[in-house]
Order: sequence, then structure tokens, then C-alpha cells
Amino acid sequence: MIKSSNPALNASIFNNEYAMTDSESMTVQGTVNKTAVLLLILTIVASFTWNRYFLGYNVTGLMMMGGIFGLITAIITMFKKKIAHITAPAYVAFEGLFIGGLSATFEAMYPGIVIQAVGLTFSTLFCLLGAYKSGMIKVTENFKLGVAAATGGICLFYFATFILSMFGMSMNIFHGSGLISIGLSLVVVGIAALNLVMDFDFIEQGAENGAPKYMEWYSAFGLMVTLIWLYIEILRLLAKLQSRRD
Repeated sequence: MIKSSNPALNASIFNNEYAMTDSESMTVQGTVNKTAVLLLILTIVASFTWNRYFLGYNVTGLMMMGGIFGLITAIITMFKKKIAHITAPAYVAFEGLFIGGLSATFEAMYPGIVIQAVGLTFSTLFCLLGAYKSGMIKVTENFKLGVAAATGGICLFYFATFILSMFGMSMNIFHGSGLISIGLSLVVVGIAALNLVMDFDFIEQGAENGAPKYMEWYSAFGLMVTLIWLYIEILRLLAKLQSRRD
């Protein structure tokens, strides 16, 4: 059975799609190609917001629009998988607005931090891909359950933090630069990275089991969700470490 803790990629999605179509099947290479297209769109849009920030423009509005519409587009994509070829590019474009502004803000505070975060994100991606393909990391049922449970716990923690912030309560233990906060960030980065392994396995199994061709766009979207999450968490971790040195 195909499982993933990524809410965009789970067993029931592919199972449902198998029953709905007899179209051409997806391939791993096709998913890789579409992921590359989404990465390119993300980079171009993020560069736009980045440049506007350093030209002196206020990009808060663009970031808010990107974050809100990115979430909306992600939800639409999960429910309307057949139009992922439209909604997935839209999702990464909106996220690009948010990521570009966020990255520029951190770069202004800690010069050089963004290239480090990008490098670590892609190093993690390729190292884990290599470990997965070589069999060093086995995606067993216990592994899947453990990562899914940990990811769910993080989501609940984020939700609780958001609710508390609405009432003026801040959880400095997580947002500060103390050792506990850094330790928590390391845990989150680790879990986000393990979700990449889950995504690799999910995409490979989907291709082997004959998922329809249009699921390549949907699978690429799911992988981008994890990559964006991992990048943001690495960026935040590096900022915490940098603030301790200053």
C-alpha cells in the first residue's frame, strides 16, 4: 500500500485515481520533469519579490497575498487533481511571492544566509534521494507510521501556536534563539527531510502501479510542498544559529 505523511500525497489518492481512468500511466521521469518546471517558476517569481525588496519597496502585501492564495490553491489542487497542471504552477507562483519576500528579509538581517539555506535544502534532497535509491533507507510500514505521526504532531503544534498568537501569547521557546528552540528546529528539519523520502517512495510506487499520466503534475506539486517546507525550516534554523553569534 502506498502511504505518505504529506497530506498532498497519500494512499487513497492514487487508489481512487486508478479506478477513475485508463489513460496513459505516469512515470518517475515525467514527474521529475514537471518538478523542474515548478522549481523554475518558483525561482522566477521569488526573484521578482526579492528584487523589489532590495529596491526599497514594501513587499509585505505581496507576501501576504502569496501565502493566502498559495494555501487556497494547494487545497484546490488536493481536491481537483485533474487540473493540477494549472493549479500546481499557480501554487508555486504564489509561494514564490511569499518565499522571495521571506528570503530577502532574512538576507537583509544575515547576509549570505539564503544561499546557505538553498544549498542545504538541495544537498538534503539529493543525499536522501541517493540513500533511498541505494537502499540505505528502507521505507517500511513502521517508518511510514513514525514519520506520519511526527508530521501530524508538528502540524498540531503549529496550529496551537497560531491560535495562541491570536490571543497575544507568544511561544518564545520555539521562536527564540535558545538551545531548546534550536533543538526543536533541528527536529522539525529532520522530520521535513524524512518526508522527502516518503515522497520519493510514493512517487515511485505510483509509477510502478500505473497511476494516470496527469498525476505527474499532482505528484510534483506534493514534492514541492515538502521542499518549500524544508527550505523555510532550514532558513529559520540558520537564522537562529546566526543570531547567537551576533
